[in-house]
Amino acid sequence: MIKKYLIPICLLLCMVCQPVLVSADELVDMAQKMYPNDHVQAINRPHSSLIIDGNTGNVLWKDNIDEVRDPASMSKLMTLYLLFEDMAKGKISKDAVVTATASDQAIGKIYEISNNNIVAGVDYTIPELITMTVVPSSNVSTLMLANLLSNNDPDAFIDRMNAKAKELGMTNTVWNNPSGAAISTLQGYYQVGTYPNDAANKTTARDLGILVYHFIHEYPDILTYTNQAQVTVKKGTPYEETFDTYNYSLPGAKYALKGVDGLKTGSSPRGAFNYIATIKRGDQRLIAVIMGVGDWADQDGEYYRHPFGNALIEKAYKEFGYKKLLDAGVHQLDGKTYTLEKPFYATVKKGAKEPTLAVKDGYLTVDNDLYTLSESIRDDMKVVEGTKPELVKETASGKNTASKKTRWLSLDHFMILIPIVILVVILLIEKQSREKRTRDTQRRYHKE
Repeated sequence: MIKKYLIPICLLLCMVCQPVLVSADELVDMAQKMYPNDHVQAINRPHSSLIIDGNTGNVLWKDNIDEVRDPASMSKLMTLYLLFEDMAKGKISKDAVVTATASDQAIGKIYEISNNNIVAGVDYTIPELITMTVVPSSNVSTLMLANLLSNNDPDAFIDRMNAKAKELGMTNTVWNNPSGAAISTLQGYYQVGTYPNDAANKTTARDLGILVYHFIHEYPDILTYTNQAQVTVKKGTPYEETFDTYNYSLPGAKYALKGVDGLKTGSSPRGAFNYIATIKRGDQRLIAVIMGVGDWADQDGEYYRHPFGNALIEKAYKEFGYKKLLDAGVHQLDGKTYTLEKPFYATVKKGAKEPTLAVKDGYLTVDNDLYTLSESIRDDMKVVEGTKPELVKETASGKNTASKKTRWLSLDHFMILIPIVILVVILLIEKQSREKRTRDTQRRYHKE
């Protein structure tokens, strides 16, 4: 009897598992639908992709985000993060200038890596070096900043990069150079003692998401350098240069998308084509990380990466919102009275029921079926029991992340359990059928 149920069970399993099996193509389908004439192909699909809410750190899309890859020039973000950190601490003045050396000029002329025309003896301001680092992705400008921050000690600077990555919770990141260009490509003009000459940097989409989250929260001024499709430095001087962005999702560029205001691209033979986009629409901020698009042999990969990223960005804005759930003031939660110094915001899925709020360990949390990218970027709202706001000594920004409340069963678990439950029901029915046939047989026997 059970045999007749095998085919239906197999068909049911196929139907239940289909969303999992086709999920690898969902991104390609979205990109093709958004850009039907741009030759979006599965062969160019990103190896890793990630979308997080830039206010809360909640993950809105993830695919292979822990695969270790070469970030190429996106490595420059760590160098810039350390620069902004030192400027915030007063160690480096934004008004400081760096006088280019003969070695700087020589590095700037290395054609094989991204650069710009640095001239020995010329003074370059910090804003100029930042601009040249993020827009044309100049390796020499990045190294000039690294030398400034480390007093010309490359090993000490890379040590600091790795220490900062560890501090931020970037657990799968190893830096071997400040700019994404292997030390060997610098032709001896930038030398290290303890780091390998030919090694690429290593990181993941998750770790880059962590870095960018911290960067734009702690030093949002970086976005003033990354939000234009074209920039000019040293205007009106003999050293004037104009650069077009490689971030083609910026307004005014080929794949312009509403709200994009940064952040950085990168490409290399080992890493293929990558980019990080930051986007803000109203109060809702998103961060997108795309890694491993296309193949280095096809330089059009610098264009291929944007349809995928843009499709994910639009998907996230369509499905999720950033919403104020409580005003500042006194509230009753879990039968107790609490005071919020600032309004409480959270990421919420559009169309879903209102999320449940709770207080845990003195922090207001929200059960929105989302999880936070990393413990290092939790931004829960601290609350104080009672009605005295003056008791609040420390509060977060008011832009809350979801609690890491663990659900007993996830959607994936249910998808696995459904066919098992059905099979159990079928077996029970078969058992009851056998028992009925036995009883009928026994009744006939006694009757005879």
